[in-house]
Amino acid sequence: MTLELKGITKQVDGNLHIKETSLRLEPGHFNVLLGETGAGKTSLIKLMAGLDRCTSGSIEMDGIDVTKQSTQQRNISLVHQFFVNYAHMTVFNNIASPLKVAGMAKSEIEGRVEEAADILQLRPMLHRRPHELSGGQQQRTALARAIAKESKAVFLDEPLANLDYKLREELRAQLPDLFAGRGAVVVYATSEPEEALLLGGKTALMQDGRVTQFGPTAQIYRDPHDLISAEVFSDPPINSASVIKSGDQIRLSADVKWQANGAAAALADGAYSIAIRPHFVSPIQQSQHQVTMTGTVLVTELSGSESSAHFKVGEESWVSLAHGVHPYRIGQDHVFYMDPTECFYFHPDGQRAS
Repeated sequence: MTLELKGITKQVDGNLHIKETSLRLEPGHFNVLLGETGAGKTSLIKLMAGLDRCTSGSIEMDGIDVTKQSTQQRNISLVHQFFVNYAHMTVFNNIASPLKVAGMAKSEIEGRVEEAADILQLRPMLHRRPHELSGGQQQRTALARAIAKESKAVFLDEPLANLDYKLREELRAQLPDLFAGRGAVVVYATSEPEEALLLGGKTALMQDGRVTQFGPTAQIYRDPHDLISAEVFSDPPINSASVIKSGDQIRLSADVKWQANGAAAALADGAYSIAIRPHFVSPIQQSQHQVTMTGTVLVTELSGSESSAHFKVGEESWVSLAHGVHPYRIGQDHVFYMDPTECFYFHPDGQRAS
């Protein structure tokens, strides 16, 4: 099964919510929509699922135009971040509900429900009702319904967002295996870059209603085509700053400069933007080629085994992310070490330079 978007748009009250988008989504891996809240992920899913109609363009499933078909005609499943289960039904009947609507034989319904319940460890709960389940069990029920239906396409709209950390980690690890080998196109929307990397597959980066880049997830992370894509695929936010290349030197400020090496050495002299991920800006010197920067610490955070510091160098704001606990003091200057070999370079229009 393939799902192909051909130049689709969505306009509401004269405003383009989804700008012209063409994508070909295939089974065998997760297709991740990654972007901040409001980037257009849910709007795009609604179009693919048939909940909203396109203003222009077409949607094809296995080469068949389904643009004007209803959600039911498209044979899809949709799992939201909210626990959408029928409160008056048992877990069994919640999982079985789309199969009953389709008029499936009772024996086949029982077989599919039990198989899905076993996969998601729900068999002991089949006679319970949603209010008797934990949040994780309720979301497992919604996932089981999607598996039992054997849909052509499964849309998971931030399905783990409302679960606690432990349950989120457990289900995230299980999800690729749950849908493996089922032949369905699986589309997963998230606002977390780390989640996209963990799920693998292919990722469509979204910002302001448009797809900025689409391809294998790890490749996009390593090779963003433009500054917007680099910014979308970074958490904490990627550091960006203006630099000048002159001869064999890159200058960030009067005090911060480095030798242009590798692809940067081939750039024409002039103004560029650089972007570098926070974990390549460290409070500890790790190699001789790192560049020293002194900045005023604005905010510090400790998350598990990592420390982050937001600091200012001149007019530019920077973020460092490093292992361990570091003695930052808000309002005071601190020395950081930036690895220039990990910089992306962009032209003034935001397109990748090297």
